[in-house]
Amino acid sequence: MTFFYKLTLLTIPFFFVYSSLMAQSVKRTRDYGIKLGVLPTGQNNAITDVPGVRVGHVTIRQGTTIRTGVTAILPHTGNLFQQKSPAAIYIGNGFGKLTGYSQIDELGTLETPIVLTNTLSVPTAADAVIDYTLSQKGNEEVRSVNTVVGETNDGFLNDIRGRHVTKQHVLEAIRAAKTGPVEEGNVGAGTGTVCFGFKGGIGTASRKLPTSLGGYTVGALVQTNFGGVLQIGGVPVGVALGKYSFKEKLDGSCMMVILTDAPLDARNLKRLAKRAFMGLAQTGGIASNGSGDYVIAVSTAYQIPHETTNSFDEMKLLRNDNVSPLFMAAIEATEEAIINSLFAAQTMSGDQGHQIEQLPVDKVVELLKKAGQVR
Repeated sequence: MTFFYKLTLLTIPFFFVYSSLMAQSVKRTRDYGIKLGVLPTGQNNAITDVPGVRVGHVTIRQGTTIRTGVTAILPHTGNLFQQKSPAAIYIGNGFGKLTGYSQIDELGTLETPIVLTNTLSVPTAADAVIDYTLSQKGNEEVRSVNTVVGETNDGFLNDIRGRHVTKQHVLEAIRAAKTGPVEEGNVGAGTGTVCFGFKGGIGTASRKLPTSLGGYTVGALVQTNFGGVLQIGGVPVGVALGKYSFKEKLDGSCMMVILTDAPLDARNLKRLAKRAFMGLAQTGGIASNGSGDYVIAVSTAYQIPHETTNSFDEMKLLRNDNVSPLFMAAIEATEEAIINSLFAAQTMSGDQGHQIEQLPVDKVVELLKKAGQVR
């Protein structure tokens, strides 16, 4: 075993614990009385409010130049390859390197964890997800794996050309995945990201429909690294703070992951994913030319077995007439997840002496108070 490999194994748990401790002291949007939308949240206001969903981070922060990481999302606790989840992907703007799109578009199923990382680490992450899948009990005869890995470019703060994400980091993020509260801000795949000219990161939120509308939960997790004219609750915060696209050079990408326990097929999951993109628009994102904006939507309501003697899939699916509340939930959860990523992120310096300031939360809260958006 080489010294570098030993060092990697020793540092991975440290990074994860460091991220968790930092996140616990950070206030979220609702802690300031800012409530976006009208639907109630789930218990943790996180993607993990969808039963069975787990999230894991590995944060890689070394020296003055390495600011990156990995975030893994697992839709259920079983063998994801043998028990596939219905899924869809919507491409808002395709300047990105998302793997696995064509098979999900063709078959409508997800068979691996969803992994988020930086642009140049997508191949490494995909290789790690293959290792993870092939090593699972029951997958001894598997000969093909459709990995789903998304990315944003953290190269302003991170030495991205150094490709510091290893397969061990990815595997540790998957193994660390858990239910309950989700760390936000400068963690995992959001460690080195920039959003609306401020420090971006990982954000999450959820919405719980009332029983009269089905009682379903919709959760969102985002990796924010994009530009535009920041709006919060309809208030033009970016203009007031003097940071917005075309005044300053603000570009980038956003990965959005939507989970729900509503029984939807791939067709309606794609419709749900499109509404998540509307949530991004409500924050002022513009999906610029250089932005890779993708939404991955997955239902946990049922699984589709990889092997079966039954020639038919038999399950109850929600009718088109009943999905509108879910659309609204996806819009609201995505919007709040993006804003949560900004509120949780902290000022960071990185590669080549670059520094990105955190959102000036106190100023933002005052702006929202004046606009009557603090309740």
